[in-house]
Amino acid sequence: MPPARSLGLLFAVLSALTFSTSGPFARALLDAGWSTPAAVATRVGVAAVVLAVPAALLLRGRWGSVRRNLTGITLFGVLGVGATQVGYFNAIRYLPVGVALLLEYLGVVLVVFWMWAVHGQRPRALTAAGAVTAIVGLVLVLDLSGGARLSPAGVAWGLFAGVGLASYFVLGARDSGDDEVPALALATGGMAIGAVLLVALGATGLLPMHATFGQVSLGGHQVNWLVPVAGLSLVAAVVAYVAGIAAARALGARLSSFVGLTEVLFAVLVAWLVLDELPAPVQILGGALIIAGVALVRLDERKPAPEALVSA
Repeated sequence: MPPARSLGLLFAVLSALTFSTSGPFARALLDAGWSTPAAVATRVGVAAVVLAVPAALLLRGRWGSVRRNLTGITLFGVLGVGATQVGYFNAIRYLPVGVALLLEYLGVVLVVFWMWAVHGQRPRALTAAGAVTAIVGLVLVLDLSGGARLSPAGVAWGLFAGVGLASYFVLGARDSGDDEVPALALATGGMAIGAVLLVALGATGLLPMHATFGQVSLGGHQVNWLVPVAGLSLVAAVVAYVAGIAAARALGARLSSFVGLTEVLFAVLVAWLVLDELPAPVQILGGALIIAGVALVRLDERKPAPEALVSA
């Protein structure tokens, strides 16, 4: 493998690993009395400030593209960033981190139904098989036979996060050609808008916005509240986004997205080591099916259409 692709693979794994740490860091803040909107606003707000300078440098001479794509950037911030994280962080109040993340990743399958309903892109056989496999996996993760008791509220928030993740993919994949906003700038703008919106809703009393500033419990140890805030903002946001962008440029969208699926596995491992959470065996099997289903959908999504193969 060429050195550039080897480095890209390393970045992709680093991105998946750092994204997977958000659950334990967020759980530490939530258990200490932070509201979910406060944790999300802090995460994306600090990350946006850190990334503001490199994003501004990328946009030199291209600020017009930001103005012309402001609606898309705003939707990306509200749905792809804000809704996804609020849903996921609320889900982990009630569910194990790994289960919550598996529910969120069903958003990839939701993209298939969105493209079918809105754009008339009927799924092909491989995509249909992936969707069915993921749904079967969801049934096992929920353990409807009664072996595990999952909170309905947690499941609802996890699926809400999945809707947000679907929005993240749909809005993030929009191609404006020469008018396209650079990926890092899109991520920075989306996080800034998400943070401002959450703070505004908190100021009006529509969302609970409260935090504590003492010692918190992280992995069985008492640490200063700044430790999980730094981990959530710098490790699980800044490093994760920047590494993910570097991986996509080195590997291409297809391979980097496949490697990104390892976030689910990393999240289960991190939650086991830090929070002593491990899903039941049937839920682990369900998780494997969800990952397999998402992988099938991703693979088929990037296959050339049959007519394109013939014309080539």
